[in-house]
Amino acid sequence: MPTPESEPTPAAPVGSDEGLVDPSPRRLVPGLPEVGPLALGCWRMIDSHSARDALDAAVEAGLTLVDTADVYGLDWGGSGFGANEKALGAALAASPHLRDRIVLATKGGIVPGVPYDSSRATLRAACEASLRRLGTDVIDLYQVHRPDLFTHPDELASTLGDLLDLGLVRAVGVSNMTVAQVDALAAALDRPVVTNQVELSVAALDPVRDGTLDRCLRDHMTLLAWSPLAGGRVMSGEGLRPELIAELDRIAEREGVDRAAVALAFVLALPGRPVAIVGTQRPERIEAATAALGVHLSRADAYRLIEASEGVPLP
Repeated sequence: MPTPESEPTPAAPVGSDEGLVDPSPRRLVPGLPEVGPLALGCWRMIDSHSARDALDAAVEAGLTLVDTADVYGLDWGGSGFGANEKALGAALAASPHLRDRIVLATKGGIVPGVPYDSSRATLRAACEASLRRLGTDVIDLYQVHRPDLFTHPDELASTLGDLLDLGLVRAVGVSNMTVAQVDALAAALDRPVVTNQVELSVAALDPVRDGTLDRCLRDHMTLLAWSPLAGGRVMSGEGLRPELIAELDRIAEREGVDRAAVALAFVLALPGRPVAIVGTQRPERIEAATAALGVHLSRADAYRLIEASEGVPLP
């Protein structure tokens, strides 16, 4: 009969309190520099002066993936198609030392009035125009912005392969594509599709549920999350469940951060080491976003956020 001293210690509760957020750099593809877990999104970039301030702040804070698109500038106070790329290009021309410190990403394939065209001639011309506006010889990551339902995956793969072979781009990815669309392109392309940029936040969980994240995990693609703060609704609370806001605030108070940091941490907690694209252009907000890297988010925290977001108890 065992003595009290020899009796086994009661088993610990199933689960772990280990934090889920991985703050370490990510590598999109061999040959490119590592990037931070947070990225600078340029949708709201409207002029070269603000672009320089945002770029300086982003690099100093470790947001070294800089994401733009040729269509950015048609809204949010921009002056027209290509305006954001021009502003970013002017900022890089004024501070050329920053070019080697960032991974420069842009997107093409949206043609106003069409709206989507990824045919060979159009996408090749779009990439060349982006190079001119950005003032660079090569784009580090070129992504197809939206799926063009009338371009065959074989044609798209051939075009992307040409851009790689010509040295116009260093790596290729997609944006807003379904799992099946990524599968079709990947099957036709003899080089890796390294990213899928989709909307993902604690308030927009489709990529976690529809196989998008799993597809990225399977083939070591990096998921780039756009609108990780739900288009600002995380801060305003507008249109979100009160239960979600309350849960974000509970964790934020415990961690000594703001609600936005918790929402960013949620995205970074997912497997596969996603990158969350931060859209603010204000240097102080860029710096504040890095608080997400120090948030301790447990599985229990993350699942409470999911339940609060979806309004349905997990089974």
